[in-house]
Amino acid sequence: MSARPLLELNDATVVKNGVRVLDGLSLTIAEGEHTAILGPNGAGKTALIHLLTHDHYPLAREGKSPVRVLGRDRWVVQELRSSLGIVTSDLHHQFIEGHSAGRIRGLDAVVSGLFATRGFLYGLDVTEAMRERARTSLARVEAGHLADRRLDEMSTGEARRILIARALVTEPRALILDEPTTGLDIVARGRFLSFMRRIAQQGTTIVLITHHVEEIVPEIDRVVLLQRGRIAADGPKVAILSPARLSDLFGAPVTLDRVDGFYYARSTASERS
Repeated sequence: MSARPLLELNDATVVKNGVRVLDGLSLTIAEGEHTAILGPNGAGKTALIHLLTHDHYPLAREGKSPVRVLGRDRWVVQELRSSLGIVTSDLHHQFIEGHSAGRIRGLDAVVSGLFATRGFLYGLDVTEAMRERARTSLARVEAGHLADRRLDEMSTGEARRILIARALVTEPRALILDEPTTGLDIVARGRFLSFMRRIAQQGTTIVLITHHVEEIVPEIDRVVLLQRGRIAADGPKVAILSPARLSDLFGAPVTLDRVDGFYYARSTASERS
C-alpha cells in the first residue's frame, strides 16, 4: 500500500509583483518520504514555503485544488501550523527581534507552538501538562537546560534548537525546514544536522528546502531541483545529485564529493577565471 500524500501541488502558480515566482508547479510528497528541495537564490523556495503554510495563495483555477496539505485543501492557518512543524531563519528573526527583543524564555517559546503563536502566551490558558510537553520536547533536542534562559541570551545554535523543540511539541506529521543552518557555526551546524537525522529516523517526515547541498542528510533519499519557479529534476538522490545537474542548476561549474552519506558541492568558477 502506498503512503498517503503529505503535500500535493497541482499546477500551482504564485505571482508576486507581476512575476511568476512559482510557475505551474506540480509535486507530491508522501508521508515518510524524506525530501530535499534544492535550488539557488531566486528559484522560488521561499514562495513554496509560504504556499505550503498558506501565507501565500496560488492563482485560482477550475478543477482540482492547486494545493493540498495532509489531504485537505482548506485549513485554519493555526491548525495547519500545528500539523506541520516549521523551522525557518525568518521565524528565528521574529523570535529574537520581534518579541520584546527576544526576552521570551525557552520553555515559553516552545509552549507557544501548542497555540501556533509566535511566542505570545498572554491571555492563553497554559496548563502544567502543556509545560511538561514542552519540557519533553526540549529534552528531545538536548535543550532542557535552556528552558529558563531568554532567547536573546542564547547563541544562534541554541535558539535554533528551541525552535526545533517548538516545531516538534505538537508531534507534527512533517517537519518543514527552510535553510535551517543559516547563521550557525560549524559546530552548531553539525549538531543541527545530527538532530535532523535523529528526527527522520524516529519517523517524522522531513521536507528540507535549501540551497546548501551539505544539509541533505543521508536519511533524505529524494531530491527535487527547483529552478526559476519550476521543477528542473526530481528523483533519487544518487541520480539527481551530479556535477552536471548542479552546474546547470546554479549556473556555474560545480564539483561534487560524497563522504559518509553526505554530499559536498564546490564551485570551480573562480578557478577557471
